[in-house]
Amino acid sequence: MEYRRMGRTGLKVSEVCLGTMTFGHSTDQKEAQKIVDLAFDAGINFFDTADSYGGGDSEVITGKTLKGRRRDAVVATKFFNPMGPGPNDSGMSRVRIMNAVEDSLQRLQMDHIDLYYIHHVDSQTPMEEMLRALDDLVHQGKVRYIACSNYQAWRLMEALWLSDANGLARFECFQPQYSLVVRDIEQELIPVCQLKSLGVVVWSPLGGGFLSGKYKPGERTVEGTRSADAWAYPQRYFAENADESLQALLAVADEIGRSPAQVALRWVLEQPAITSIIIGARTVEQARDNMLAGSFCLESEVLARLNEVSHLPHRYPEAMEADMHERRDDAVEMPSLQD
Repeated sequence: MEYRRMGRTGLKVSEVCLGTMTFGHSTDQKEAQKIVDLAFDAGINFFDTADSYGGGDSEVITGKTLKGRRRDAVVATKFFNPMGPGPNDSGMSRVRIMNAVEDSLQRLQMDHIDLYYIHHVDSQTPMEEMLRALDDLVHQGKVRYIACSNYQAWRLMEALWLSDANGLARFECFQPQYSLVVRDIEQELIPVCQLKSLGVVVWSPLGGGFLSGKYKPGERTVEGTRSADAWAYPQRYFAENADESLQALLAVADEIGRSPAQVALRWVLEQPAITSIIIGARTVEQARDNMLAGSFCLESEVLARLNEVSHLPHRYPEAMEADMHERRDDAVEMPSLQD
């Protein structure tokens, strides 16, 4: 297992992160413990949950499975989604954040959270209010690092500027959706993360299971999967060439003797700026297969094939400006180098 620095920080996390969204939903305490034990055996030290997963049950189960191994684990959780019926039971207001962190710490049975994410965009609360509250949590020792998920590039840049301008703790990590069939972040968000030295921790690297090998090109619903359960299946974000990408993935997996899931996960890990990928599993068998993504690398020819078939469509202004450096270079006259 490879360990990668979280952006500009000194924190090191495993390139594979165990997501616990299934804990309390389709994975019970006993199976969850087996999955977490397997994760430690595989070298995983990074665990991701959220207050809203399973109505809080995921945090409870995650905390129990990590009992006695807290210092071996980097624990991430999130806040934003409604956790009660009141007007202040969701969002990113100071009131909500202060209540949410205490509730999460109680469910996790921990005295601090290593990485605390704002889960979604709250357009009703000033960003500075959120950042000042999170900065307080860092100074109180309840949170080690702060992060965000699902932000637009402009909003992420605004948050980073506010932190820098006001001397506040800043986001050190961004958690986006990214896979062979959802590559949108490459056009704006990845450049921001590279410029500002943020870690990138990917959710849904298998497209909600679409790239796991259970689906055939053209299929969007398979019995016994998330798609059939209408749960955490991001089909609406798939690129138009999703079926071509899936077909290529299945072919590559067969050629190199790996499962489609392992190849799809490895593809994400070998893209620029990626720190870690979040894998989720209902069973130990699914977890074991996914964890093997950290045990090999893709040959350059295979990587190029997958890059090409899943390419993003051309979009203005990136498409227009991509080669302008060549125009500038060609405009330079250097008589001393001419015959």
